[in-house]
Amino acid sequence: MDCKERYLQWLDFDEKTREELIGITDEKEIEDRFYKDLAFGTGGLRGIMGAGANRMNYYTVSKATKGLADYLLDKSDGKRMSVAIGYDVRNNSSFFAHTAASVLNANGIKTYVFDTVMPTPVLSFAVRYKNCDAGIVLTASHNPKEYNGYKVYNRLGCQLSVYEANDVIKFVNAVTDLKGIDHTEKDEAVKSGLFEYMGGDVLDAFISEVKTQSLYDAKSDLKIVYTPLHGTGNIPVRRILEGFDVSVVKEQELPDGNFSTVRSPNPEEKDALTLAIEQAKREKADLVIGTDPDSDRIGISVRHNGEYPLITGNQVGALLAKFVLSRKKERGLLNEKSTLVTTIVTSPLGAEIAKSYGLKVEFVLTGFKNICGRIEDYEKTGENEFVMGYEESYGYLVGSHARDKDAVVSSLLVAEMTAYYKDMGMTLVDALDEIYSEYGFCLDSLETFVLKGKDGAEKIQSLMRSFRADSKSLFADVDYIEDYLDGFNGLPPENVLKFYFKDKSFAAVRPSGTEPKLKVYFSIRGENEPSAKARLESIKAVFDSVVNG
Repeated sequence: MDCKERYLQWLDFDEKTREELIGITDEKEIEDRFYKDLAFGTGGLRGIMGAGANRMNYYTVSKATKGLADYLLDKSDGKRMSVAIGYDVRNNSSFFAHTAASVLNANGIKTYVFDTVMPTPVLSFAVRYKNCDAGIVLTASHNPKEYNGYKVYNRLGCQLSVYEANDVIKFVNAVTDLKGIDHTEKDEAVKSGLFEYMGGDVLDAFISEVKTQSLYDAKSDLKIVYTPLHGTGNIPVRRILEGFDVSVVKEQELPDGNFSTVRSPNPEEKDALTLAIEQAKREKADLVIGTDPDSDRIGISVRHNGEYPLITGNQVGALLAKFVLSRKKERGLLNEKSTLVTTIVTSPLGAEIAKSYGLKVEFVLTGFKNICGRIEDYEKTGENEFVMGYEESYGYLVGSHARDKDAVVSSLLVAEMTAYYKDMGMTLVDALDEIYSEYGFCLDSLETFVLKGKDGAEKIQSLMRSFRADSKSLFADVDYIEDYLDGFNGLPPENVLKFYFKDKSFAAVRPSGTEPKLKVYFSIRGENEPSAKARLESIKAVFDSVVNG
């Protein structure tokens, strides 16, 4: 069917859907809602909420869950299967979570559903804590308020691998009758033992595990300003920071699916921490911490010479690598199997630090599921021991209590690290300068090109083809190029093109897997900041000319 035919079909789904759709007069809007199905990919679902085949709604969530149910039952061998379900503060997250539970229950699969909003890493932990066969979390992470998402975890609490996801996708794609999917009412499922709420005991167990990652008994009177950005981190992060002097940004303390005080609840962006930094200035705090809506990413700012500069995701990763590894080495907690895992678009600085401490380093594709997938591999082979993993997009994990990035353990270790350096008369900026002095200066940057709708999606693919066709002539000083489209260095295929320059800098370009964006990652090596900035601008200009030319 074409877009118009699918639009007319959806008009008959239910009255609420019909009312929303008949109010749309923009043909481009109708096209965007129906030119494709909201794809269940290797990261699950993510999209704008609303009526339509290319939107997050009751029907698309039900379809994904029916496919997951069929997948689980296909490999159950008659065993009663169970799924843990969590959700964040976003509008409709709770509704979608209970929708998923009702589909699973209708298929005889037991569900454990959190009784309140909960961070994504706690859901990851809950899968193993409850001995479930899978997990689901309803969240769109740091995306704007219009978005929601649906991520699936395997029995070890890790997001589905590419191979697992491809198996699930086959079952999801086999679901064609969206109106015919069976649901079981919650009360009926409770009576039959198929639905159960979970909450405090799981969070308590999670917090206890996070505390085992503590590496420094702070001597300083460190003062912290914390903002959960209206998200799920408020209670868990404040609990893990007990013992520090913490004040919370009141305007952003309580759940708010509209994220009314920020343009976007993304701690990667400077303006998301504006209120927290203003409060820190008034209170003369040492550290600002912000976590995103599902509390798996962390952004920070530190007091330095009376100002509050932001520390980037790559910089935090390098700082944590130095702090965690030095403290673990002092305690005799590193060995020949110890390994740091990072991604191909992340600054190599943390990897260089890890190698200097004798660690093995593995590079994986973008996405924390690939980092945590290594934990499962290590547990099977015994050849490596996971110490920490991180990516440039403000996600970190130390320990294996969760199998996803975790802003709760990150908040603990960032606070302890800041206190450690404060006790030495230093700030994190000073510590970063020491790293640059020892390992060389590194400037990292990310440029995103937003290209929405069907036309945007087609342009992104066209641009990737252009970059590949012209890859050898775009720059004069390229040392070599890595193309991951058909797989590279034993990694699965991914639409990534990476340019390595003769001065050891790199630039990598890839389409976003969750938003209508083309992303370009830069890691520039230089003698100092001014020279690196000039070098960055010259490389950026080439990408800008291709995209906008």
